[in-house]
Amino acid sequence: LCCPLSSFPFSSLLLLQEGRCLYVILLMALYWCTERRCLAVTALLPIVPFPFLGILPSNKVCPQYFLDTNFLFLSGLIMASAIEEWNLHRRIALRVLMLVGVQPARLILGMMLTTSFLSMWLSNTASTAMMLPIANAILKSLFGEKDTSKDMKRENEENQASLHQNKLYTVPTEMQFLASTEDKDLTEEKEVASDALSDLKKEEEYKTNIWKGFLISIPYAASIGGTATLTGTAPNLILLGQLKSYFPECDVVNFGSWFMFAFPLMLIFLLLGWLWISILYGGINLRGWRTKKSNIRVDAEARAREVIKEDYQKLGPTKFAEQAIFFFFCMFAIMLFSRDPKFIPGWASFFAPGFISDAVTGITIVIILFFFPSQKPSFKWWFDLKAPNTETQPLLTWRKAQETVPWNIILLLGGGFAMAKGCEESGLSVWIGGRLHPLEGVPPPVAVILITIVIALFTEFASNTATIIIFLPVLAELAIRLKVNPLYLMIPGTIGCSYAFMLPVSTPPNSIAFSSGHLMVKDMARTGLLMNLMGVLLLSLAMNTWAKSIFQLGTFPAWANIHAENATSLLTAVENVTLSAL
Repeated sequence: LCCPLSSFPFSSLLLLQEGRCLYVILLMALYWCTERRCLAVTALLPIVPFPFLGILPSNKVCPQYFLDTNFLFLSGLIMASAIEEWNLHRRIALRVLMLVGVQPARLILGMMLTTSFLSMWLSNTASTAMMLPIANAILKSLFGEKDTSKDMKRENEENQASLHQNKLYTVPTEMQFLASTEDKDLTEEKEVASDALSDLKKEEEYKTNIWKGFLISIPYAASIGGTATLTGTAPNLILLGQLKSYFPECDVVNFGSWFMFAFPLMLIFLLLGWLWISILYGGINLRGWRTKKSNIRVDAEARAREVIKEDYQKLGPTKFAEQAIFFFFCMFAIMLFSRDPKFIPGWASFFAPGFISDAVTGITIVIILFFFPSQKPSFKWWFDLKAPNTETQPLLTWRKAQETVPWNIILLLGGGFAMAKGCEESGLSVWIGGRLHPLEGVPPPVAVILITIVIALFTEFASNTATIIIFLPVLAELAIRLKVNPLYLMIPGTIGCSYAFMLPVSTPPNSIAFSSGHLMVKDMARTGLLMNLMGVLLLSLAMNTWAKSIFQLGTFPAWANIHAENATSLLTAVENVTLSAL
């Protein structure tokens, strides 16, 4: 912004409040996209320049960091901390894997189902970090240790002694058995050895592909699962917060309505993603449904079954604390869903309208965790005054919450809300909307597809939280210009920024899986390309089918119409001030 300013209207814009706000937003976007500084530190920037530059007073900036949306997210983080404290998530994961079976395709499905379910309530990163060690243990039981430092071709050309030394198999192979027989003809031995070496090559390729399929399915499932609930990932809550900022009268998006829309979408995408990964990496062989499995694979699957069973038994019997956490977790989900599900009156209708929000519901449940005992209470002291009255540990202590809750995410959400408030109050969002008139002729269904593609590509290189903070104000104004329900564009943009599958740097879960050393960038690129395409098409399908009835997307709502009228009058004022400045 230090270059000569001679062009209109940008040069005059910088003299106005909108220009100063634009400068701050571009600065934050630069830091967020390059990640040269911690994202949470960058999120604190609006507290300083907004008041000094006359964009927004501090008494309007600072409250944005502790809106009720932030407390809803905080309640989800605290609940996740309690679940992790008592290993309930690990018990659920191992139980699911025991139920689905140990065949590679079924195990991949079990991994994806478990990871996506955990990601609905825990962070995507935590879900991935928890599931990867389980996946590695199962893979080692199936195939033995995998040496990633050797090239695939070199491994296939090594002799049988080297194969045994590297522990690629833990049971004798047909080749080893035949090689130990001395009374065979030399010619027959060579033919059998050649066939066995070919079989070993196929087994090695199969093993490598299955290993990759396992590891790549977990971060993908975490990203998909996080979209199913409002508390599953930060962009969902940013959408909720910015809706309350731009359209205060909008009350159609809450935990229940979002779940009814996003959960079916997640299930469909998860199923198609599983089919694609299983077919691509050999979990499902379309040509060999009736092919009999080798003894090697049968034995390996038996060992994998034993590993899962052994890990589950190590957890011991279900503790009282686990049962209590599971009960409160179910209450947490049920009360959030039933507060105001829209299709029927929720329990919040028994209280004063507008007083009970999702944040109140979530915080009510998690506060109980700090008081409820982790051991089954004894009432002996009621009847025996001499009985010891020992203090029991609660389900969650504040010290544990301090250590495990990622507080930087709360600041990151607050920075996004402060940025949105600055855009609204300064008139920058209206100014941007006034420059979007060339897009007014684009059909809304085409706009949904284009928006999802652009945001999905952008988020491959930038944080999904930063991406949605930057794009949501633009999408809101574009919807006003197109005269469509703002949710019709803002929801695809929000979910689309979670569909980052192509690069290791796209999301923390992708980076964690890639750091295992078994995946290459080209593996993620070729798998993620079709995953991105499927996500875009499924999201477009959802927005034009069941989402229309859930969010009333077929009409231009009154709450958006009020905002449009205010925006029009403000845009006229901005243009008059700009002309007078000239």
